[in-house]
Amino acid sequence: MNVVYIINIATDKKPGRTVPYKFGIESWRRYCNKYNAKLVVLEEPILPYDDLRPNWHKVFIFDLLEQSNIEVDKILIVDADTIVHPNTPNLFDIAEDKFCVVNNIGSYDWLFRSVENYKKYIFNNYEFDITKYFNSGVLILNKNHKDFFNKVKDFYFSNKDNLIKMQETFFTGTDQPVLNFMCQIENIDMKFLPYEYNMQDLHRREALNENMPYLDMGYIFHFNAIPNNGDNSKTMYWMEATFNRIYDTN
Repeated sequence: MNVVYIINIATDKKPGRTVPYKFGIESWRRYCNKYNAKLVVLEEPILPYDDLRPNWHKVFIFDLLEQSNIEVDKILIVDADTIVHPNTPNLFDIAEDKFCVVNNIGSYDWLFRSVENYKKYIFNNYEFDITKYFNSGVLILNKNHKDFFNKVKDFYFSNKDNLIKMQETFFTGTDQPVLNFMCQIENIDMKFLPYEYNMQDLHRREALNENMPYLDMGYIFHFNAIPNNGDNSKTMYWMEATFNRIYDTN
């Protein structure tokens, strides 16, 4: 069975943050119905927020599937702030049993600061290839990657205090930089998909306007990195408008 996995954990630390994600989850529900996949939405945290931020629940996917007695073939992990276009092809067919990712396209200042600080303080000056830095909002993997995810989990718990300090000090990523470094350290065979499969940072690319040009350019729309969006109201606006436009719900 193929699985689409979404983390949608509400927290008092960021009240109301998950409200817009109902549009993304519904779009992925329709995608799963189309391609005969199972949608798994995690809404309950495994550990308290201060011990494990919601993003980190990505690496527990195999544990959760085993506990639910779900036999899995391939897994598509997507952030809750994504919406999938109804014309998107079957991503499980193009994965080729590789770890599929999309390059992180956005603020290169943020990206370089992230790599420099994690390299210095966490990964012992490992020579990281920054051209292969990916966004962890869309990942395709399979059962052969279970051992790798176990290593990432072990690394997190062995370095938890330092990783939390990094998040709170530099604001340059949670799970994403660690997954990036460990993919290179463990020599994971990655397949890089084009930007159309994870269209991030749409505001910086001047795409968030009423014409919604991104709808004619790609398949998965990722509503991250929107400025002046502390209450997530802009995420709500664009996710609702996008969903209504492409699924013609009005």
